[in-house]
Formats: sequence, C-alpha cells, structure tokens
Amino acid sequence: MTKKQPAYGEAAKRLEEILGKIEEGQVDIDELSGLVEEAAGLVTLCRDKIHAAEIQVKTITEQLERDAPDAGASGEGS
Repeated sequence: MTKKQPAYGEAAKRLEEILGKIEEGQVDIDELSGLVEEAAGLVTLCRDKIHAAEIQVKTITEQLERDAPDAGASGEGS
C-alpha cells in the first residue's frame, strides 16, 4: 500500500512547523535527524509540485496562444 502524498499547502505547513521547532530549540538531538530527513523529503515534494505546475501552466498558455485568433492580422487600428 502506498502512502498518499500531502498537498503542497500541507507540506509547506509541516515544513514551517519543523523549522519553528528547530529554531525555538524544541527538538532534542535524537529527534533532530528524523525531522531534518522529513523536511528534506517535503522540500523535494514541494519543488516537484512547483515544477509540475510550471509545466502545466506553460502547456496551457501555449495551447491558448495556438487556439487564439491572430489579433494582429484582423485589421485592428482602422
């Protein structure tokens, strides 16, 4: 069974929680390595989601540009 990945917002919120704990000194040395490992995984997940969103936006924008009528050839400015 595979574990469901968190949404971007959930991952970012968890990263903020981890960072807050570390900055406030609320983490003992035994817990630190696990939190750092979790944070690294969350950073990778967030980067991947951002990259995927960029590709999707680029694809949609390119599609809209191809499908849009050519405004310059319609005789505007007359």
